[in-house]
Amino acid sequence: MRIPTPEQTAAAEAFPTGAHLVIQAGAGTGKTTTLAMLAHTARRQRRTGRYVAFNRAVARHAARTFPTEVAYGTAHALAYAAVGRHYQARLNAPRQAGWRIGAALGVDDGMRLHIGPRKVDNKALSHTVLRTVTRFRQSADRKIAHHHVPPLRGAESEPLHAQLSGLVLPYARKAWADLRHPDHGVVRFEHGHYLKMWALGDPVIPADFLLLDEEQDTDPVVEQVLTAQRDHAQLVLVGDSAQAVYGRRGARDVMTGFDGIHLSLSRSFRFGPALAAEANRWLTIVSAPIRLTGSPHRETELCRLPTPEAIPCRTDVGAMVEVIRQLEADRRVALAGGGESLSALARAAHDLASGRRTAHPELVLFESWSELRGYAEFDPAGRDLLPLVELLDEHGADAVLRALDQLSPEESAEVTVSTAHRAKGREWSSVRIADDFTGPDDLDEHDEDGTPLPGPVDLDEACPAYVAVTRARSRLDIGGLSWINTHPAGDPRPGTNVPEPRRPRNPPATTRKPAT
Repeated sequence: MRIPTPEQTAAAEAFPTGAHLVIQAGAGTGKTTTLAMLAHTARRQRRTGRYVAFNRAVARHAARTFPTEVAYGTAHALAYAAVGRHYQARLNAPRQAGWRIGAALGVDDGMRLHIGPRKVDNKALSHTVLRTVTRFRQSADRKIAHHHVPPLRGAESEPLHAQLSGLVLPYARKAWADLRHPDHGVVRFEHGHYLKMWALGDPVIPADFLLLDEEQDTDPVVEQVLTAQRDHAQLVLVGDSAQAVYGRRGARDVMTGFDGIHLSLSRSFRFGPALAAEANRWLTIVSAPIRLTGSPHRETELCRLPTPEAIPCRTDVGAMVEVIRQLEADRRVALAGGGESLSALARAAHDLASGRRTAHPELVLFESWSELRGYAEFDPAGRDLLPLVELLDEHGADAVLRALDQLSPEESAEVTVSTAHRAKGREWSSVRIADDFTGPDDLDEHDEDGTPLPGPVDLDEACPAYVAVTRARSRLDIGGLSWINTHPAGDPRPGTNVPEPRRPRNPPATTRKPAT
């Protein structure tokens, strides 16, 4: 084992006091090792606890270093033991089309309604009803309300959303009532449903302490349960606020404002000083509470990489474009998380191009390919769909789907393409950033030479950028993030005129689609 860093030692000394702790752990800073140190300290104190992770794979990996007195698992596992097991009869129901579920809830098959200039048919309404229930179950709210109804592309304005909500809410409430029946129902029952029911019951988790991992991206429903345990259990929240990339699906950074002793882990064992300096540019932009120090024993080079081991992308569409490029270069390509979501998007685009409407949530309100193309080209909210439109116009949906069928397993691939979201927790020897990490728009203001001044960097874009650049161990090509080299925020030295960062937006949830 490594000799603990002074920061790890500080955490180990603070933990036995019983105080609630918040540990900001930067990329590659030995988070799991530190948690294991705390767990072994608790063992000597004869205290029992629980480690709660984001997913089962993370929990199992971390638990290898924990003493047996520390139980491990996910919030879903706790919820299943308390509530989910009673719904076992509904959990493995076969999938069925959303419009069929809508019909069972009373959505008329021939329904055709107008939301401003857009038409909403029974399929679009049914799909939006089910997404509304999903957003409710991820929230800390006790009842379904209008803000759970997802804004749809092409109908993002508040008046149109209010009109849509009036149509959707009665069916969404009926769907949730259907889900409460343990033995029968028409809505497909999923794991998130019993998690929400568990949370609504205000559960108490028996433990002397809770080690809570990845707390910068906690769904409000889980946050509500875990933070409610602080009256009887010591809470240790661990994560990296700068890696909070799931805000658009409702996740929150619980750590920043949490009432407890705030500590940090800033010494990265993953990469060297050069990459730490690059990461710190983004940490400065997001006003993160830590700055990273690279390992003196690692040498990480920033350079051009024509054939990297991994390519993190900003969006699903960007990943699709990059997969095509790499296949055309005769490289064996893997896609982190598989190609199902991209295939679904390509099939939906193919339906539109063939004159058929689609129920895909990204494209549900568009009646034709030309309508989608106009939206992507001229509406600011649709700008991120433009690469998809151009890709399919150039290659055709059939060619894109064939390309996705050519994906290789990661263990035999030459390059792995990933979104920044799916790259969290991963690392590769060499990384090139994809070119869909676009910079901010220029302002209407100009400098003394008449050059337009760049706008502030959006925090919703800076956090995925930080995740992407910190995936490399040895070599990094910042590629699509090169614009930061000429942006004032990329040189935050004293006296530099740096625009204020743009705070996280609350735009339509579909303005930039995260990969889950």
